[in-house]
Amino acid sequence: MELQTITETKKTYIDNDRLQDHVDAIAQTITDGFNDDLNDDNEPYSAYDYLEGVMDIHWVLNNDKTYRGARLLVAFGGPNIWVDTESGLVEGYWWGSYAKASFKDNIGLDNALEELFSC
Repeated sequence: MELQTITETKKTYIDNDRLQDHVDAIAQTITDGFNDDLNDDNEPYSAYDYLEGVMDIHWVLNNDKTYRGARLLVAFGGPNIWVDTESGLVEGYWWGSYAKASFKDNIGLDNALEELFSC
């Protein structure tokens, strides 16, 4: 292998690890909650507070146009990371790399999104 190819391969592994770490951290936050974090109003951090940082929401609807789930864009521009409440996955994309992690919604994210959609 040429030196350039070895260097590029090593960089790809490092980027893949960083992408997976970022995806895992997001999934862990949704699963484990916010600990004792407080929002700007000095109240416990909630799913609604989490949604304030979301850049885009793609709604997933049933055939009768009722709420089924949502895909939330939580990081953009390198890497792009989506939280999918229907599948229970956090998915990250960075150039040709892909990472995913499953989560259990213990912060009430899906409930908050369903309420937001119903407004």
